[in-house]
Amino acid sequence: MGEFLMPSLGADMEVGTILEWKVQPGDTVRRGDIIAVVDTEKSTIEVEVFEDGVVEELLVGIDVEVPVGTPLARLRSLVPTGKPTVVVDEPAAPTRTQAVPPAKDVEPVPAGPRKRRASARRSTPPRTSAVTATPEFVRASPRARRDAAVRGVDLAAIVGSGPGGAVLVTDLPSSDGPAGERTPAPAGRPSTTTDRQAAMRHAVGTLMARSKREIPHYYLASTIDLGRALEWMSAQNAERPLADRLLPAALLLKATARAARDMPAVNGFWTDGFRPSDAVHLGVAVSLRGGGLVAPAIHDADHLDIDELMRSLRDLVQRARAGTLRSSEMSDPTITVTNLGDQGVEEVFGVIHPPQVAMVGFGRVVDRPWAVDGLLGIRPVVRVTLAADHRASDGHDGARFLTALDRYLQSPADL
Repeated sequence: MGEFLMPSLGADMEVGTILEWKVQPGDTVRRGDIIAVVDTEKSTIEVEVFEDGVVEELLVGIDVEVPVGTPLARLRSLVPTGKPTVVVDEPAAPTRTQAVPPAKDVEPVPAGPRKRRASARRSTPPRTSAVTATPEFVRASPRARRDAAVRGVDLAAIVGSGPGGAVLVTDLPSSDGPAGERTPAPAGRPSTTTDRQAAMRHAVGTLMARSKREIPHYYLASTIDLGRALEWMSAQNAERPLADRLLPAALLLKATARAARDMPAVNGFWTDGFRPSDAVHLGVAVSLRGGGLVAPAIHDADHLDIDELMRSLRDLVQRARAGTLRSSEMSDPTITVTNLGDQGVEEVFGVIHPPQVAMVGFGRVVDRPWAVDGLLGIRPVVRVTLAADHRASDGHDGARFLTALDRYLQSPADL
């Protein structure tokens, strides 16, 4: 018997709220299956399992906020090993883990409609658990559900704009409460879009303050000629339909992933010491509509060809803004890239996202006087910066990383 825990979906996450269970007791789950939808201060995340098993019991109900590391469900391993199998994204810090509330304090988990595999069904009824399924359930965020309850709004009559049609606070009627007073915010949880943005800013600010306090940053910058890369991209795009055309961001991300593979000192994690990563899971900073920022990962970016990376980038940005990211995408980045060029910024110095050890920043592509083979001309160039952890690398390592990045961009066909 193993336990599925509330995963840490980023170093700034301390609590999460179950929005929806995708499984019920008796269901068989396979590695990579979505088991639940979790609401954090930053986004709505689809949480995966990382081992095969059978759901024995659900321990936490809908709209219940619990700390990272809290057991959410019990799973029975499909492979008897004699030892419990713990299905968890990242082990949470012991100080965050809390005991599961008694059954009488756990809210029931409603069973919404979903597609089940035939292999996930039992021939006998599932055993009684601490969570009871109920047939009526309208998918909604915790804040929308509480706000609607206070104001007497029928959620079933509202068309939701959230993930999977979930009702959000912004979908509720804008009328005031019975006495002309606005609905009070539930203690400890934001109840409006503005409050959510404030909560996200607070979470990001707290993490960045910790990063600057604990991580000895050093910074390097370089200017890279993109003439060859953009000429190659233009030739490629001339033969492609509009939907399949490449963007400069794809070339920058691909070159970054390759350079990170060549220089493992900037690709990995610092916990009790530096742990380089064998894989390059490239975190991409994505601005959210209405404010806020997330940095989910493109997995194995160094092994993707340029078209696969371009498709992955488009898909990641779309799902980040729709609130349908997966837990592995939020917890796996080994190095993160931020690109503010589309905002007109020519240079950006990032703050490392712990436990990572480096952040790469790209600015706007601009035309500048540039000497090539002794001749002065106008070339498109970009400023690239590296913020790195001095405990894991030094300026020599960082300079080699930027040199490798430049080298790859001078040979775009090799990407």
